[in-house]
Amino acid sequence: MLTEDLRERLRIPSTRLDEINAVLLNPDTQIINDLLGIIQKYGTPEEINQKARQAGSLSNLFDLVRQKAPQYLEDLVWLQKQRDQHSFIDVKSYRRMILGEKADQMQFAEDFAVTLEISATQYFPYIITIARRAIEEKALMPSRYIKVRNMKEQEEDGDLPAIAAAMQIMGASFVEALDTKGTDGSNIHLGGPETITGYFGGVGEPNDYALKWLDEFLYYYTNYGIRQVLNLNSGTILIGYLLHRLGVDIEFKISVYVGNDNPFAALWTLLGAKLFSREDGKTPLVGFNWSNSVNNETMELTAQIRQMLGFEDTVRFEHHIVETWKSIVRQPYNRRDELIELAKKVRNISAKHEGGDPEVEQTRSHPSDILDYFRSKEEITASGDWDNLLQNYLDKFDAVNHTARALTENGLAFVAAPNLHHR
Repeated sequence: MLTEDLRERLRIPSTRLDEINAVLLNPDTQIINDLLGIIQKYGTPEEINQKARQAGSLSNLFDLVRQKAPQYLEDLVWLQKQRDQHSFIDVKSYRRMILGEKADQMQFAEDFAVTLEISATQYFPYIITIARRAIEEKALMPSRYIKVRNMKEQEEDGDLPAIAAAMQIMGASFVEALDTKGTDGSNIHLGGPETITGYFGGVGEPNDYALKWLDEFLYYYTNYGIRQVLNLNSGTILIGYLLHRLGVDIEFKISVYVGNDNPFAALWTLLGAKLFSREDGKTPLVGFNWSNSVNNETMELTAQIRQMLGFEDTVRFEHHIVETWKSIVRQPYNRRDELIELAKKVRNISAKHEGGDPEVEQTRSHPSDILDYFRSKEEITASGDWDNLLQNYLDKFDAVNHTARALTENGLAFVAAPNLHHR
């Protein structure tokens, strides 16, 4: 009885919501005025969404590629052709290849299918390289791709529309990391890797950068149809919620850098998603990246909350299975065995592969390094590291397929690139 009496004290009176609305709706609330002012530069929410649909159409993306990087058109047409000719192995055949005839008698829990995810996908040619390899080796293309490349650089060289087009062809989802963030010089007290520990004191969107982030998102949304972006700061997470509430169809995933590392941090994030969800229950939060420090129990406990709030089908838990060999975690880091147990209990999770398997990484002359994400393409090619970074990406691709094999061997399901493999 005492426990229930204490629990009742947690009840939030409805008057609290009235007080929140009073702040949001007050015409003198300057930060809301600033937010609305930036949105109105691009039109009404309905006009903004219409611009994005037109910009993100496959025909328009092809036109942009034709203008920026015509050398990529042949590869995109090739990818379309291979998709239409069913050149990629389908899931049923893949399972039979791994398990033999017994695969035909097995029941795979598709409701618990694990999304195969690869990060970071920096360059369009890398996608074509792994696609050719997938056909040759009867391997699987991931269904989710994370990008952490300078937006202006990939806009200028044509990778931005080319990758967006490739994603549509494959039916895959992808996330862009906008340039407006703490590592771009907005925190004037921090430099490069030599001051990396300082980022723990403010990696995100200082001062007016949250509004710059909004402006940058709306630019790429209306000009390229880029809907889903990485979010690494509580301020821009709130802006994402508010923007979606206003009617703009933004989607975002929360970065590992936000630091969701326990069920209470997760509850706080999900409560915000619920508070600002639309009348139909939709939220822009579609990806929830956990800290590397979490264990299975953390995700299992949070899955209960996610289900109670009605987000089980819409908010994906994204969990690092392997990481870059350098500059992010202590090695060896491999959570594949834990994933196998988690996938039996928790729905809508993603297996994120940020590096190759540790036993492979340690043999490379240039193992994967998270700091490579922040290098310019010009510097990478000039240094002779282009092929090294391609090899790193191939190692990640192999790690994705090692996970798919492990899931299959344990009678578990996965989601590969839908238009290529799920026929």
